[in-house]
Amino acid sequence: MAVRRNLLKAAVAIGFTGMIGRGATMAFAADDTWHMPDEGDPHTATWMAFGPSEDVWGKKLQRGAQNNLAAIAKAISAHEPVNMLVRAEDRDTAERLCGDAVTLFVHEIDDLWMRDTGPVFVKNGAGQLAGVDFNFNGWGNKQDHSGDAEVAEFVTGKTKVETLRTKLVLEGGGIEVDGKGTAIITESCVLNKNRNPGVSREQCEEELGRLLGLKKIIWLPGIKGKDITDGHTDFYARFVSPGVVVAGLDTDPTSYDHAVTKRHLELLKEATDSAGQKLQVVVIPGPGSVRPQFENKEFAAGYINFYLCNGAVIAPEFGDKKADNFCRDALRDVLPGREIVQLNIDAIAAGGGGIHCTTQQQPA
Repeated sequence: MAVRRNLLKAAVAIGFTGMIGRGATMAFAADDTWHMPDEGDPHTATWMAFGPSEDVWGKKLQRGAQNNLAAIAKAISAHEPVNMLVRAEDRDTAERLCGDAVTLFVHEIDDLWMRDTGPVFVKNGAGQLAGVDFNFNGWGNKQDHSGDAEVAEFVTGKTKVETLRTKLVLEGGGIEVDGKGTAIITESCVLNKNRNPGVSREQCEEELGRLLGLKKIIWLPGIKGKDITDGHTDFYARFVSPGVVVAGLDTDPTSYDHAVTKRHLELLKEATDSAGQKLQVVVIPGPGSVRPQFENKEFAAGYINFYLCNGAVIAPEFGDKKADNFCRDALRDVLPGREIVQLNIDAIAAGGGGIHCTTQQQPA
C-alpha cells in the first residue's frame, strides 16, 4: 500500500545532462575529513520549503499540503528553530499558516521536498559544518526543477558554510546513515542511469566515503520506475541509533512494495554495520487503511518517513488506530526519552511523500 510520489501532474524536463557537478571532479579518493552526523544528534535548525505549486499538485492538494507543512513546522518549532523557503507569491499564505513558528526566506522553488533539494550537512573533526550539493536533477529529470536545483547552494549561503562539490547526482532521501560510518542506500535510486550513468558501485562508495565519511554501505535493491524517487531509502529503513534500524513492511500482497520490503528485511537482518555488529531490525508494518479524503494511488502510507528533531520524533498517523498505536509504541521503545508527536499529513502523503521528505536537519 505504501505507494510513493508518482509523476503527479509534473512537467517532464527535456534532455539529460548527466552529472552536472558545476566544475567538480569525481575524485574517488578516501578522505575521512568530513562525516555526516546521525539525524538524532543535536540540531541548530531544521530547513523546510513551503513549495507545493498548484501547477503540480492541483488546488485541493496544494491547500492540504500547505496546511500539513505548517503543522509539521509548528511541531518541530516546539523543539528547535525552523527555517523555511517560500516563493514570493506564497509568502503571505506561509506567514498566515505558520505564524511565528518559522523564519521565512524568499527563494524560487518548484516543490516542497527539502530532504531531496537541500544540502546534506556534514561536519569535520573540528566541528565545522559544510553542505554537500548533490546536483538535484528532478529525480532523474522527471520534473521541472530549475528553482530546486539552486536550493542547496542557497541554504549553504544562508548558513555561511562551505559548499562541497561532487559529480554524483542523488537526493538526501536516498541516503540513511548512523553517524558512525554506516549507510543504507537503495541501488534503484543512486545507481540509476537517470542520475549517475556509468558510475559503478565501487566508485560511488569511494566518493560517498570522501564526502560523508562512510566506511560501509548496506545496499538495498529498492525498485525503479514505480514512483518518482525510484525507491528512496527513507521510506524503507531508518537508523535510530548505531546498530538499530527501523524498517517498513508493506503487508498488501497486491502492492509492488510487498516483495521489495520483504527482501529488504531479509538483507537487513543479515547485515552488519561498519563496526562489524549485526543490526537489530525493528519492523513497523504500514496501515491497513487510510482516511478517504486524500486517498489516491500515489498515497504514501508508511510510518518509516519520520523525522528526529531535538528531543522529539515527528511521525505520521493515518487513522488506522491499531497500526498508528503500534508505530507510536515501537518508536517509543527504540527512542526512549523523546516525545512522540504523530500528525495527520494525509495531503503530503497523497503527493507521494512524508514528514522526513519535507525536512533537512542542520547539525549543531
